[in-house]
Amino acid sequence: MRRPTLLAALVLAVVLIAAVPVVAATRVTLGASLTGEKEVPGPGDPNGRGEAEVKVYKQKVCYKLEVKRIKAATAAHIHRGGPSVAGPIVVELKAPTDGSSKGCKAISKQLSKKLREHPSRYYVNVHNDPYPDGAIRGQFDSVVVIVTDNAGAGSNGVGINIAQDSP
Repeated sequence: MRRPTLLAALVLAVVLIAAVPVVAATRVTLGASLTGEKEVPGPGDPNGRGEAEVKVYKQKVCYKLEVKRIKAATAAHIHRGGPSVAGPIVVELKAPTDGSSKGCKAISKQLSKKLREHPSRYYVNVHNDPYPDGAIRGQFDSVVVIVTDNAGAGSNGVGINIAQDSP
């Protein structure tokens, strides 16, 4: 009976050792649906709509913004603040002047941790000339945790997706 126990312990040890680099590559993807109705203090553009996807890594965020039915965007940011708060800017994003933008920005480890742990305390805001305080806004409301191996998503990659709505 000692052999099966020893074999099981050895297999478990190998699995745990192999999992260490996988866990190190974790990222969190945040999503937000943007509208003019969500602008605080408002008003925002009543016709405006948009989507934001932000991947939060250890010391950077990579984002994709898509907006429609607003005049050309002049600025875009991630702000700290709940749904009824006009909060401070924490990350400058490239304005989606032609309807979309994407890029990556360096952030502190502290901000990365806060975005991962409390995404609903942050929002994306897109500004334009008719609405300089904000044309459309969206609170981060979803989290997807993606775990891959160090090579990224490949044929040998391991993926775990967890969807969660934040309060």
